[in-house]
Amino acid sequence: MIDSKQINAMIQLLDDPDEEIFVQVSDRLMEMGAEVIPILEGAWEDSENEIIQTRIENIIQKINYDDVCRKLVNWARLGGQNLLNGALLLAKYQFPEMDEEKVKNHINQIKQDVWLELNENLTALEKVKIINHILFEVHGFDGNRKNYHAPNNSYINCVLESKKGNPLSIGIVYMIIAQGLDIPIYGVNLPEHFVLAYEDELLQFASTNDNEQEGILFYINPFSKGAIFGKKEISSYLEQIGAKSKKSFYVPCSNIDIVIRNLNNLLLSYQKLGKEGKVQEIQHLLQLVSSYKTE
Repeated sequence: MIDSKQINAMIQLLDDPDEEIFVQVSDRLMEMGAEVIPILEGAWEDSENEIIQTRIENIIQKINYDDVCRKLVNWARLGGQNLLNGALLLAKYQFPEMDEEKVKNHINQIKQDVWLELNENLTALEKVKIINHILFEVHGFDGNRKNYHAPNNSYINCVLESKKGNPLSIGIVYMIIAQGLDIPIYGVNLPEHFVLAYEDELLQFASTNDNEQEGILFYINPFSKGAIFGKKEISSYLEQIGAKSKKSFYVPCSNIDIVIRNLNNLLLSYQKLGKEGKVQEIQHLLQLVSSYKTE
């Protein structure tokens, strides 16, 4: 059990002129983890000492970051089964006080709207048309072409609030809704783009060559309001950008792959903004998660 008096006494030492004492105190507070944050926040509000306030902010930030690292590693170590949980953890990196229930409720509302339009007799194409209608017409989601590289395009809470995102983030929302309704739609990691695949669960995965993959009914472009296309379009796209065709460009990727791509998008966003501290933190997260990637 945390001793608040002891913690407050430690906080008072944060402006100690002896650097060694400051380092020892801050390290000890960070070791205590997220449980100590409310006391730190209370001390920040009560303090008029700018040095203490700044150092409390830095300690809280480091505790939150370490918490995200630990939870994201655990998520990946267990196979990254729940994509929404992975997306929420990434959002917690930038928005540690984000209301997860609010995000989940928002997702559930969209899912409910889709569910009301579904019935057992619909074809795969008809189901996708319903999702497209609800997501892009009723709820107004769209690709953020004007500010494509903004970091907020990669955080699910921001995407749900602004209704704008990049191909990956809109694809993540699309997948979470579809899979929550037992509709087999999964992500496909194309170079420089991210699309979705509608999987035919009645067919076994069996490729005839590196360019064709049985078991996929069609593909969906979430960045173009759910436009539907086939394997030939993927082949043409790869030819256009000069990318060598690989089987992985035609088949669903894992949730861990999706989170890695999300982190890479954030890395590019913060590099463009010149935020070196963020770049280093995202690179560290990438290293942690990538160690659990399976080929």
